[in-house]
Amino acid sequence: MKNKKIQTVLERVYADNVPEQSDVEFLLGVESDTGMQILFDFADNVRRKFCGDGILLRGIVEFGSFCRNTCLYCGLNKNNKKLQRYRLTKEELIGAAKQIVSAGIKTVVLQSGEDDGLDVVWFGEIIKKIKQDFGMSVTLSVGERSFEDYKIWKEAGADRYLLKIETANKVLYQSLHPEMSFENRIECSGNLKSLGYQNGSGCLVGIKGQTIQTLAEDILFFKKEDFDMIGIGVFIPHEHTVLGKEPLGNIKLALKVLAITRIVTKDTHLPATTAIGSIGGNDERVKALKAGANVIMPNFTPEKYRKLYDIYPDKRCVRELSCGYLKTLEMMATETNRWIDFSRGDSLKLKTEIVDF
Repeated sequence: MKNKKIQTVLERVYADNVPEQSDVEFLLGVESDTGMQILFDFADNVRRKFCGDGILLRGIVEFGSFCRNTCLYCGLNKNNKKLQRYRLTKEELIGAAKQIVSAGIKTVVLQSGEDDGLDVVWFGEIIKKIKQDFGMSVTLSVGERSFEDYKIWKEAGADRYLLKIETANKVLYQSLHPEMSFENRIECSGNLKSLGYQNGSGCLVGIKGQTIQTLAEDILFFKKEDFDMIGIGVFIPHEHTVLGKEPLGNIKLALKVLAITRIVTKDTHLPATTAIGSIGGNDERVKALKAGANVIMPNFTPEKYRKLYDIYPDKRCVRELSCGYLKTLEMMATETNRWIDFSRGDSLKLKTEIVDF
């Protein structure tokens, strides 16, 4: 009887333009192995219908670890005096992008802390050179900046921007992000959308103060904002943060959030995140791919810097060599009966103009 109810709620959430929060909370509360498998299989079928069986690739370059913020969960927080900070040079950054395109990947993700030292013109020149030399799609993830900065980078050729909200609950957001503004985060996201970026967000599962109710709010927020891409992470405590002694986030809950997000948003690109792959000895990204994910992000940060981008400990990408990523991905594709998609992987929400001849 319980499994029948799960199936009924799944079908209702899938069909509703705006699902009831109580239905989302019910699905988040599913605990039995059979019930979770019903949820994951349903999400996988939605992924197949709207996204196909390709696993899209984005090559990520973590080009700087300086950050002005004091987020309670992040190892890059400015109060972490144990962390050796770095910034890639222009030559190192361009070299990493060249390595990505040489591997056949057509998207580079340029990510750093929210660094006041990131010069807008310098960064714009790098974006322009990557576009001119390699013809790649460029995704940025450098946090909150002015409308003018976002505009300069868009005009330089940037295609996408990832600005994770982490939690859509204002009270919880403010408690986790001292000196930051929930309203400014929302405004920045709106500015990115108005400038024509393919817009991304995401949440962190398992953080202190989070509840089933706030997670349901996150999923409905993703639906409301109609993001092009959403990253579902899982909380991994870092010893040099305020929350360093809190328990590890629950991987099963993170997978449920991912699956429900797939069912609700349908055609949004959802990565099997590095955080999900970094928990325990097994690479749980395979489970994420079976629960609705359709993107993997191999790390192309120069190896001498990888351990310094210390958002959380024991990141899987630190242990993986860039040159060996493809073998790992091929194994994932085989295990999930999928294939590696080397296309640009633009937003599935973009409307293609039909021209009659």
